[in-house]
Amino acid sequence: MTVIVPEPVLSQTSNNNNTNNKDSNKEIINEEDEKQDLKLDGGFVVPDSNAFGHSFRDYEKESERKASVEQFYRTNHINQTYEFAIKKKEHYGKLDKAVMSIWESCELLNEFVDESDPDLDEPQIEHLLQTAEAIRRDYPNEDWLHLTALIHDLGKVLLHPSFGGEPQWCVVGDTYPLGCAFNESIVHHRYFKENPDNQNPDYNTKLGIYTENCGLDKVTMSWGHDEYMYLVAKGNNTTLPPAGLFIIRFHSFYAMHRSGSYKYLMDDEDKEMLKWLQVFNKYDLYSKSKVKINQEEVKPYYLSLIEKYFPAKLRW
Repeated sequence: MTVIVPEPVLSQTSNNNNTNNKDSNKEIINEEDEKQDLKLDGGFVVPDSNAFGHSFRDYEKESERKASVEQFYRTNHINQTYEFAIKKKEHYGKLDKAVMSIWESCELLNEFVDESDPDLDEPQIEHLLQTAEAIRRDYPNEDWLHLTALIHDLGKVLLHPSFGGEPQWCVVGDTYPLGCAFNESIVHHRYFKENPDNQNPDYNTKLGIYTENCGLDKVTMSWGHDEYMYLVAKGNNTTLPPAGLFIIRFHSFYAMHRSGSYKYLMDDEDKEMLKWLQVFNKYDLYSKSKVKINQEEVKPYYLSLIEKYFPAKLRW
């Protein structure tokens, strides 16, 4: 089944309205309009602070989670090597750990809080539903994007004992390419100095083992829930469009989609997919709050999407 994905629409104001009302709009802009200027994406208003009252993704701000988040990244950056990621991908790529539905995997995440997240300390299923519902409100016709939001973090089931109970440092957190130099835009970059790959001449140059514009499909990323869920979706023959798979695999690759790093590894298709990832990222990041979604109320809708794009039971 082929799914055609339209270009992202980042504004709800039509060109005609912009033309006809251009002069009058200049006269009637009020203070509230100015406050919201450039903060809209499909109707989504970016909040000023996270669930703790601080700026989003501020890893240096003194807060309840600063020390634990920093220790998380120290462990992550020391241990995520090219060889480690290859072995994990081979091990989990067999998809022989469990057979269960997508909703069952959502419910498993009720047990976990992401230790790498400085913005929220709620169970993961709350974040999934907050993200999906925010996108559903602003992009009502893109049902594939609603489902992508719901499942984008399901790879975190790697934390569950039935999957081997992996430590958080190799499941959550920002992701980045391995096999080439670690870019300084990666959060807590200083801890890479203790990573063995940092001293390996095959891996510590700008391109490392890759070639210019080789395409991200040829790049080995740090191992975690993004890569795992991408393998699960592909291995179970999902009919999600390529943009959905791209979002799942790279939504934690902040050095690329927030800082603009590693563009020299991207090909033209990656650059097209990046447009949708940047739309998605605003909702993934800024929809985090203490407001809970009524799971039973929205469940029938998401079950219908799961049935549309996935088999009833998946191999994990």
